[in-house]
Amino acid sequence: MELMKLEIVTPDGVIFDDKVKQVTLPGSEGEFGVLSGHATILSLLDTGVIVIYKADGSEVAVAINSGYVKVEEEKTTCIVDGAVALSGDDSDLAKALEDAKALLKSTEASNTAIASAVSKVEQIGKSF
Repeated sequence: MELMKLEIVTPDGVIFDDKVKQVTLPGSEGEFGVLSGHATILSLLDTGVIVIYKADGSEVAVAINSGYVKVEEEKTTCIVDGAVALSGDDSDLAKALEDAKALLKSTEASNTAIASAVSKVEQIGKSF
């Protein structure tokens, strides 16, 4: 499977920059997946969770509050207002889950979007 470059950038700097197999994004019109070779698009991102499928087969989840994504054939760039990565050892993960829930609840998104994103974060926490 071909890989593509994924960058996730916040006002504090780059939080993810690596080659990935696939990424699933919380678009303003619903979740959508991106693979290498995807048609070029520019979209709003809603409150939710970005799921990254890395080249080694592992998954990383990143909770975001809002932003934009630019998809090109070989590169996807997410510009987000706030993000919390949901990975690491158990003690780091517990703090990250709480930080992610706080980030998601602080947004001005609809209650349904916030509830859905928080539910997804909680499911991620149970899978570790």
